[in-house]
Amino acid sequence: MQHPRPSQLMHPDFSRREFLQAGALAALGGLSLADVAQLRGETTKKRTGKSVIYIVLTGGLAQHESFDPKPDAPDDIRGEFDPIATKSPGVFISEHLPKLAARSDKWALVRSLSHSWNEHIQATSMMLTGRSVLSPGFSRTPKPTDFPGITSVAGRMVSPTGNLPSSAVIPYAIKAPGTNAGIMGSRFDPWLINAASNCKWSGACPNCWDHQRRPQQQHIGYPVFQPPNLRLPAGITQSRLDARQSLLSVVEDQRRSLDGYGSVLSMNRYRSGALSLLTSGKVRDAFDIEREDPKMLDSYGRNLFGYSLMFAARLVELGVSMVQVNLGRGGFDTHGNAFDHLKNLMLPPTDQAMSALLDDLGDRGLLDDTLVVAAGEFGRTPKVTRLPQYYELPGRDHWGAVQSVFLAGGGVRGGTVIGSSDRIGGFPLDDKQTPENLAASIYHALGIDHDAVWKDNNDRPYRIYHAAPIAGLV
Repeated sequence: MQHPRPSQLMHPDFSRREFLQAGALAALGGLSLADVAQLRGETTKKRTGKSVIYIVLTGGLAQHESFDPKPDAPDDIRGEFDPIATKSPGVFISEHLPKLAARSDKWALVRSLSHSWNEHIQATSMMLTGRSVLSPGFSRTPKPTDFPGITSVAGRMVSPTGNLPSSAVIPYAIKAPGTNAGIMGSRFDPWLINAASNCKWSGACPNCWDHQRRPQQQHIGYPVFQPPNLRLPAGITQSRLDARQSLLSVVEDQRRSLDGYGSVLSMNRYRSGALSLLTSGKVRDAFDIEREDPKMLDSYGRNLFGYSLMFAARLVELGVSMVQVNLGRGGFDTHGNAFDHLKNLMLPPTDQAMSALLDDLGDRGLLDDTLVVAAGEFGRTPKVTRLPQYYELPGRDHWGAVQSVFLAGGGVRGGTVIGSSDRIGGFPLDDKQTPENLAASIYHALGIDHDAVWKDNNDRPYRIYHAAPIAGLV
């Protein structure tokens, strides 16, 4: 039986020495004792029972080919796809999103979100932090002085429930400022669950691909989606686990006077969190996708998109308040070969997985209390472009000036379209929204007070809201 590597679950504030001190229990299932308890740290609000799933469409989804088609624009603007009618009168989206079109009574669109950056790292930071300005001393790699990400702030402000932390990121990390807690302190980093393989290609593994159609290693030998294994190793029974816990408690009692009473109490809390994972049947089952109903797997799609969104739903069901799902490994960055890749490789698994997520949350009675958000770091240029030195066929370049954002559940008024872009899909025409408005909508959905603040390690307060929630959404 394969167990998780320490890198899958280890938290940065938990030193190797402390990990080894915790040894006996950490070895059970390969789980570090700080996995959960440290991440459950300081919170300032009671749990509201509300949740958010933030789907990050990495690379930047083209609005023309998804949620804001322009069929009456010139050919070099409109692109190759046709619009289709949705269930909601007057609302049209891409022909390659038919499942979502049939569920438009469950979702809303914002077609006028705008910011000023066309570069991936800066734009990603803005969409992850909910700030239209960059952190002081901004660089391309995350630093302790960065603004905290929305997921980190939500995890700090909403109290955990059960034995899981308040916020999580799946199935892999985005290496950009805003990924973690930054200046808020690394102990508030979201729980990173590395469930994806080491595949470096784009898209929904195992149907992954290369933007420039270069020869590539096929997705063979890599697990598509593999959360950490939380089941006890062979030969370790529940009674044996309990006995080891008791023995470790005795040892810690003896060394309190040597190592410091407070640090030992903290270690006890870490151990309790790790043990609760190992002994919770519901948590173990959620982390074992092989136990899932085959019909459910088929409905989501047996690929990285489907597995990731299904797992996000399970985390929400277990009480995780904020789940960030990073999808695509840049697959939506369609500078070239765009229409072929979107039609055949990106939009079908997106359409299937997101539709299944809405159905699944609804069937489990969770949709009304779970806001689902899907957005990239930016949109794409209104004009179709060609880069023949890199791509055989045309695409669109980066465009921060406008993008479409998908929202569902959480009280969202289905069939609603907020804002619009101009006739070529290049700029907001009315009701312009910002990353701050989107972040405020997420915080509001979680029940975080508008005057709430978080504090850094020097006890300096920072306000959470920098704009009002998107008006007309709920």
